[in-house]
Amino acid sequence: MLRLLYALVFCLGSFAAFAQQPLGAFTGQQDVGTSVKPGQTTYLPATGQYVVTGAGANIWADHDEFHYTYKKMTGDFILYARAEFVGRAGVEEHRKIGWMVRQSLAGNAPHVSAAVHGDGLTSLQYRKAAGGTTEETRARLTHANIVQLERQGSTYTMRVAQFGQPFEVVQVASVDLGNDVYVGLFVTSHNADVAETAVFRDVRLSVPAPASLVPYKQYLGSRLELLEVATGNREVIFTAPNSLQAPNWRPDNSALLYNSDGLMYNFDLATRQPKVLPTGEVKNNNNDHVLSFDGKQLGISSGVDKLGGSIAYTLPATGGGPRQITPRGPSYLHGWSPDAKYLVFTGERNHDFDIYRVPARGGKEIRLTSAAGLDDGPEYTPDGRYIYFNSARTGTMQIWRMRADGTEQQAVTTGEFNDWFPHVSPDGKYLVFVSFLKDEVAASDHPFYKHVYLRLMPVDGSQPPRVIAYVYGGQGTINTPSWSPDSKRVAFISNTAELP
Repeated sequence: MLRLLYALVFCLGSFAAFAQQPLGAFTGQQDVGTSVKPGQTTYLPATGQYVVTGAGANIWADHDEFHYTYKKMTGDFILYARAEFVGRAGVEEHRKIGWMVRQSLAGNAPHVSAAVHGDGLTSLQYRKAAGGTTEETRARLTHANIVQLERQGSTYTMRVAQFGQPFEVVQVASVDLGNDVYVGLFVTSHNADVAETAVFRDVRLSVPAPASLVPYKQYLGSRLELLEVATGNREVIFTAPNSLQAPNWRPDNSALLYNSDGLMYNFDLATRQPKVLPTGEVKNNNNDHVLSFDGKQLGISSGVDKLGGSIAYTLPATGGGPRQITPRGPSYLHGWSPDAKYLVFTGERNHDFDIYRVPARGGKEIRLTSAAGLDDGPEYTPDGRYIYFNSARTGTMQIWRMRADGTEQQAVTTGEFNDWFPHVSPDGKYLVFVSFLKDEVAASDHPFYKHVYLRLMPVDGSQPPRVIAYVYGGQGTINTPSWSPDSKRVAFISNTAELP
């Protein structure tokens, strides 16, 4: 595949001036340094890939030579990409690719770079003053292909991983490059007479929440993304300046449903346009909503202060007047039984949050969990035999499973993260869930705007969880069932403030 991309770039190079071609998220490209062998960048809109060819003696010591694809940014940001060389057998083992933040386009400018070398060495490199000596801090990990570089003030954090594994974190403080900087992708060959090529995909430039943001009062913008589970390939299919949350995938594959600003929206997958889904007078909807297995009915949760908070309702999946199901709140609806006879929800009763079952037409609530600590996110398996949920009863939030009647409760994950919202694939084979970092988030919290992973594991536990997406998001990213009907893709939300 990478060889085909390289051939495409070579052919395109004979027909166009690359500096004049669209560059996706970036605004410019050039060779940095003196008398550098010409490089080039091609953006492939159909796949969102950037194919970058660069030469240059090195990025090191007191000056640099490389090809750079860049834009200017201000303030804090997060830069993410999946990056690989085209062909493993390059000429020089210390050829480099990655992200770079640069004070200027001068060859001796101060910079910070997250660099992956041809021999696998992965390091955070930085030059603090013009013409100064380049320093580095090496990661333990080698051969990273997930590269993220984040700035908070004068602190730079490199997060790197081999796809499927959690990040290793390397950080440097007190590197002042100024408020306005160049950010971008780079390739250097470590040999002035040779050009090397790399492919960057799933490129994301994000602006994180400021420290002053008031949670649940102020919001960042949203990206609606589709994730191919087998490969990890991601596609942004819609962006909005406001908060979109919790996409459900319709079983007929026609659309996604999500909530935004208290309303429900139907997002047509063919036209890629949203339209308000009518929910009558119920217009304070939150991100706990779920379609019935046959796709005919929709369950929603909507805040009603006089009833104690979130209340569960059902309505036709095409929209209409909601039927109130739970008499009091908080009640956060998460799952339908496959036969559509029952709903499961998280309810706060007796000063504790537990999992409850209730007839889909309303009636007596049956408490299914009773352990101290938050239980949340219940969802039936497609065969109706089990309910998966998340629970903080052990002190960390983990994925649990129980029989549909509440018996045989047992932990499914026991790892180093706080795991939330297990969703079972329609074929019943896999779980996908969101994992928060313990050093960022308390066990019983799932806030907006954090570093999170989407992780996947077989329902039978035959393999440990693996990362399938590295996301800036959290609350609203994947609160609800969002598998495609063929069990091949997952819809989710990532976040960013407005890009400069």
